[in-house]
Amino acid sequence: MAPIRLGLVGVGKIARDQHFPSIAKTDGIELVAAASRSASVDGIENFTTLTEMLAGVELDAVALCTPPQVRHALAHAALAAGKHVLLEKPPGATVSELADLVSLAAQKRLTLFATWHSRFAAGVEPARRWLADRTVRAVRVEWKEDVRHWHPGQAWIWEPGGLGVFDPGINALSIVTRILPLPFFLTEGSLEFPENQQAPIAADLAFTDANGARIEAVFDWRQTGPQTWDIHVDTEDGRLTLSKGGSEMVVDGKPVMSEADSEYAGIYRRFVELVGEGRSDVDVAPLQHVADAFLLGARRIVEAFHDEPNGAA
Repeated sequence: MAPIRLGLVGVGKIARDQHFPSIAKTDGIELVAAASRSASVDGIENFTTLTEMLAGVELDAVALCTPPQVRHALAHAALAAGKHVLLEKPPGATVSELADLVSLAAQKRLTLFATWHSRFAAGVEPARRWLADRTVRAVRVEWKEDVRHWHPGQAWIWEPGGLGVFDPGINALSIVTRILPLPFFLTEGSLEFPENQQAPIAADLAFTDANGARIEAVFDWRQTGPQTWDIHVDTEDGRLTLSKGGSEMVVDGKPVMSEADSEYAGIYRRFVELVGEGRSDVDVAPLQHVADAFLLGARRIVEAFHDEPNGAA
C-alpha cells in the first residue's frame, strides 16, 4: 500500500523537534508538504496557507500543529476537502467545536485523530494495566515547569483559548484519564492569573471518583531548575509512580521500567493504523477537565508575567 501523503500546517518548534523526525521514521506515512506563514521545510513542497496547500499538491491527510484557537476552521476545511486530519493537542479551543469535526469526519468517512502525545509515553499502558483491577485510594499529580524555557516568545498561550499552564497540564490529565480505572470529576480548584495575562500560570485542582478517591493536581509554570512531571497513585497494593512525563514507572520504590521512546512516533503509528482501519479516535476527556477547571475554579490575580524575567515584554 502506498504511504499516506501528509501535509503539515504550522512549522514551529514542536513540528521541527517532534513531528518531522517521527514522521520520517514511521512506516506508511510520508511528509510531502508544509504550510506556514513564516517558515519552510527543505525537500518538500511549501505553501503559506492550508488553502494553497490543498490546491497545490496531492494529499491524503493533514496534520495541524497550529495554536488551538485557529484549529477548528483548518480541520473543517481539510475534512471538507476529503483529507484525514491529525490534531495536535489540545484538539481545539473548546469542547463543543470538536463535535462538529467528529460529525463531518463521519459524514465524509474520514479519520479524525485527536492526539494526546503523553499517552504514548512508555510507562502509561503498563500503568493502566497495573491499575485496572486495583482500587485507587488517592492520586497526586505534580506538573511543574519553566514556561520561559519551553514556550519563549509564544504570546498565543496567554490569550483566551491558549490554555496557559493547562497547555502542559493537559498532558498530565491525558495520562490520568487513561490510566485510572474509574472516571473522575472536579470538586474544586484555584487558578492563578498574572495580572497582565488572560490565561493562568498555575492551578490547584481537586477531583474525586465514584469511590470517593482523593485526586489532586498541581500545575505551575514558574518552576526553574529541574522540571517535575510526576503522577503518584496510591492503591491497596502500594504506590505506583509515573515520572518524567510517564516514561518511568515505579511501584513501591522499585523501578518497573524506564524507557526513552518517542511519544510522537507513537501518535503517527496510531494515525496510520486508524486510517488503514477507517476509524477515528477523538477523546475529549482531558479537554473537558480543563473546561471544568475554568468553570469551577476560583480565580486569583498574581503578579504580572513577562517573557523576560527583568520585566521586558
